[in-house]
Amino acid sequence: MRRPTIAVVVLLLMVGVPARAQAQICTAQPPPATPWTCTVNTTAALVIGDVLSLTLSSSATALTPPTASDYDAGIVTNTGPTATVRGNRAWRLQISAAAATWTAVNTQPGVTARANKPAGDLFHATAAGGPFTALSTTPATVASGSATATATSNFFFRTAYDWSVDTPGGYSLVVRFTLLAP
Repeated sequence: MRRPTIAVVVLLLMVGVPARAQAQICTAQPPPATPWTCTVNTTAALVIGDVLSLTLSSSATALTPPTASDYDAGIVTNTGPTATVRGNRAWRLQISAAAATWTAVNTQPGVTARANKPAGDLFHATAAGGPFTALSTTPATVASGSATATATSNFFFRTAYDWSVDTPGGYSLVVRFTLLAP
Protein backbone atom coordinates (compact mmCIF):
# COMPACT_ATOMS: atom_id res chain seq x y z
CA MET A 1 0.00 0.00 0.00
CA ARG A 2 2.84 2.34 0.50
CA ARG A 3 3.88 2.39 -3.12
CA PRO A 4 0.66 3.91 -4.56
CA THR A 5 0.69 6.67 -1.91
CA ILE A 6 4.22 7.72 -2.89
CA ALA A 7 3.28 7.79 -6.58
CA VAL A 8 0.27 10.03 -5.85
CA VAL A 9 2.41 12.43 -3.76
CA VAL A 10 5.07 12.67 -6.52
CA LEU A 11 2.37 13.28 -9.12
CA LEU A 12 0.83 16.08 -7.00
CA LEU A 13 4.24 17.71 -6.53
CA MET A 14 4.91 17.63 -10.30
CA VAL A 15 1.57 19.32 -11.05
CA GLY A 16 2.37 22.18 -8.64
CA VAL A 17 5.83 22.92 -10.13
CA PRO A 18 5.82 25.68 -12.78
CA ALA A 19 7.43 24.87 -16.13
CA ARG A 20 10.89 26.33 -16.75
CA ALA A 21 11.34 28.83 -19.56
CA GLN A 22 12.70 27.19 -22.63
CA ALA A 23 16.20 28.24 -23.63
CA GLN A 24 18.82 26.92 -25.93
CA ILE A 25 20.95 24.34 -24.26
CA CYS A 26 24.40 23.29 -25.22
CA THR A 27 26.08 20.20 -23.92
CA ALA A 28 29.80 20.03 -24.55
CA GLN A 29 31.04 16.72 -25.72
CA PRO A 30 34.70 15.99 -25.27
CA PRO A 31 36.22 15.41 -28.68
CA PRO A 32 39.25 13.23 -28.67
CA ALA A 33 42.00 15.76 -29.53
CA THR A 34 40.56 19.34 -29.03
CA PRO A 35 39.19 21.33 -26.08
CA TRP A 36 35.53 21.11 -25.30
CA THR A 37 33.36 23.64 -27.15
CA CYS A 38 29.76 24.64 -26.90
CA THR A 39 28.03 27.21 -29.13
CA VAL A 40 24.57 28.71 -28.61
CA ASN A 41 23.10 31.48 -30.81
CA THR A 42 20.82 34.35 -29.89
CA THR A 43 19.23 37.12 -31.95
CA ALA A 44 19.65 40.83 -31.21
CA ALA A 45 16.78 42.90 -32.61
CA LEU A 46 15.71 46.54 -32.51
CA VAL A 47 13.46 49.01 -34.31
CA ILE A 48 15.04 52.34 -35.30
CA GLY A 49 12.56 55.19 -35.58
CA ASP A 50 12.80 58.56 -37.31
CA VAL A 51 15.42 60.84 -35.79
CA LEU A 52 15.37 64.43 -37.03
CA SER A 53 17.14 67.42 -35.49
CA LEU A 54 16.92 71.15 -36.31
CA THR A 55 19.24 73.74 -34.79
CA LEU A 56 19.19 77.46 -35.52
CA SER A 57 22.38 79.47 -35.05
CA SER A 58 20.37 82.24 -33.39
CA SER A 59 16.94 82.52 -31.79
CA ALA A 60 16.56 86.15 -32.90
CA THR A 61 17.67 88.28 -35.84
CA ALA A 62 18.14 92.00 -35.28
CA LEU A 63 17.00 93.74 -38.45
CA THR A 64 18.75 96.95 -39.43
CA PRO A 65 16.52 100.03 -38.93
CA PRO A 66 15.90 101.78 -42.25
CA THR A 67 17.62 105.01 -43.22
CA ALA A 68 16.25 107.59 -45.67
CA SER A 69 18.04 105.84 -48.55
CA ASP A 70 16.57 102.48 -47.39
CA TYR A 71 13.06 103.99 -47.50
CA ASP A 72 13.86 105.27 -51.01
CA ALA A 73 15.09 101.81 -52.06
CA GLY A 74 12.11 100.21 -50.32
CA ILE A 75 14.16 97.43 -48.69
CA VAL A 76 16.91 96.51 -46.24
CA THR A 77 18.68 93.13 -46.45
CA ASN A 78 20.00 91.32 -43.36
CA THR A 79 21.69 88.02 -42.67
CA GLY A 80 19.40 85.67 -40.81
CA PRO A 81 20.13 82.45 -38.95
CA THR A 82 21.80 79.31 -40.23
CA ALA A 83 19.69 76.18 -39.94
CA THR A 84 21.46 72.88 -39.34
CA VAL A 85 19.55 69.69 -40.05
CA ARG A 86 20.49 66.16 -39.02
CA GLY A 87 18.36 63.17 -39.81
CA ASN A 88 18.39 59.46 -40.43
CA ARG A 89 15.86 59.75 -43.25
CA ALA A 90 14.68 62.13 -45.97
CA TRP A 91 13.55 65.51 -44.64
CA ARG A 92 12.29 68.95 -45.65
CA LEU A 93 12.61 72.32 -43.97
CA GLN A 94 9.80 74.86 -44.10
CA ILE A 95 9.56 78.53 -43.15
CA SER A 96 6.46 80.55 -42.26
CA ALA A 97 5.25 83.47 -40.20
CA ALA A 98 3.51 82.64 -36.93
CA ALA A 99 1.05 85.53 -37.51
CA ALA A 100 -0.29 87.45 -40.50
CA THR A 101 0.99 90.78 -39.15
CA TRP A 102 3.95 92.06 -37.21
CA THR A 103 3.54 92.97 -33.54
CA ALA A 104 3.85 96.76 -33.29
CA VAL A 105 4.71 98.75 -30.18
CA ASN A 106 4.58 102.55 -29.91
CA THR A 107 8.01 103.95 -29.08
CA GLN A 108 7.53 107.70 -29.58
CA PRO A 109 4.88 109.96 -28.03
CA GLY A 110 2.25 111.06 -30.51
CA VAL A 111 3.25 108.49 -33.17
CA THR A 112 1.32 105.28 -33.61
CA ALA A 113 3.28 102.27 -34.78
CA ARG A 114 1.81 100.49 -37.82
CA ALA A 115 -0.41 97.77 -36.35
CA ASN A 116 -1.15 96.10 -39.68
CA LYS A 117 2.37 95.68 -41.15
CA PRO A 118 1.93 92.40 -43.08
CA ALA A 119 4.16 89.37 -42.59
CA GLY A 120 4.78 89.57 -46.34
CA ASP A 121 6.91 92.70 -45.75
CA LEU A 122 9.60 90.26 -44.62
CA PHE A 123 11.14 88.31 -47.48
CA HIS A 124 13.40 85.27 -47.11
CA ALA A 125 16.06 83.60 -49.24
CA THR A 126 18.79 80.98 -48.87
CA ALA A 127 21.31 83.09 -50.83
CA ALA A 128 22.39 86.66 -50.15
CA GLY A 129 21.40 87.72 -53.67
CA GLY A 130 18.03 85.95 -53.57
CA PRO A 131 15.66 85.19 -55.05
CA PHE A 132 13.61 86.48 -52.13
CA THR A 133 10.09 85.25 -51.34
CA ALA A 134 7.52 87.04 -49.19
CA LEU A 135 6.93 85.32 -45.86
CA SER A 136 3.45 83.91 -45.32
CA THR A 137 1.56 82.06 -42.62
CA THR A 138 1.44 79.14 -45.09
CA PRO A 139 4.64 77.07 -44.69
CA ALA A 140 6.97 77.07 -47.71
CA THR A 141 9.63 74.40 -48.26
CA VAL A 142 13.05 76.07 -48.42
CA ALA A 143 15.37 73.06 -48.22
CA SER A 144 15.19 69.28 -48.39
CA GLY A 145 17.55 66.35 -48.37
CA SER A 146 18.22 62.74 -47.63
CA ALA A 147 19.63 61.15 -44.48
CA THR A 148 22.60 63.21 -43.33
CA ALA A 149 24.82 63.92 -40.35
CA THR A 150 24.83 67.66 -41.17
CA ALA A 151 23.10 69.83 -43.75
CA THR A 152 23.19 73.60 -43.37
CA SER A 153 21.07 76.33 -44.94
CA ASN A 154 21.87 80.02 -44.55
CA PHE A 155 18.94 82.41 -44.45
CA PHE A 156 18.72 86.03 -45.48
CA PHE A 157 15.91 88.46 -44.77
CA ARG A 158 14.83 91.49 -46.76
CA THR A 159 12.42 93.89 -45.09
CA ALA A 160 10.17 96.11 -47.19
CA TYR A 161 9.57 99.73 -46.11
CA ASP A 162 7.19 102.42 -47.34
CA TRP A 163 7.53 106.10 -46.38
CA SER A 164 3.77 106.59 -46.10
CA VAL A 165 2.87 103.66 -43.80
CA ASP A 166 5.94 102.37 -41.92
CA THR A 167 5.87 104.71 -38.94
CA PRO A 168 8.33 104.79 -36.03
CA GLY A 169 7.81 101.96 -33.54
CA GLY A 170 9.11 98.63 -32.35
CA TYR A 171 8.23 95.75 -34.67
CA SER A 172 8.63 92.01 -34.29
CA LEU A 173 7.50 88.96 -36.21
CA VAL A 174 7.92 85.33 -35.18
CA VAL A 175 9.49 83.37 -38.04
CA ARG A 176 8.76 79.66 -37.74
CA PHE A 177 11.15 76.99 -39.04
CA THR A 178 9.63 73.51 -39.24
CA LEU A 179 11.49 70.27 -39.95
CA LEU A 180 9.38 67.47 -41.41
CA ALA A 181 9.79 63.96 -42.71
CA PRO A 182 8.22 63.88 -46.18
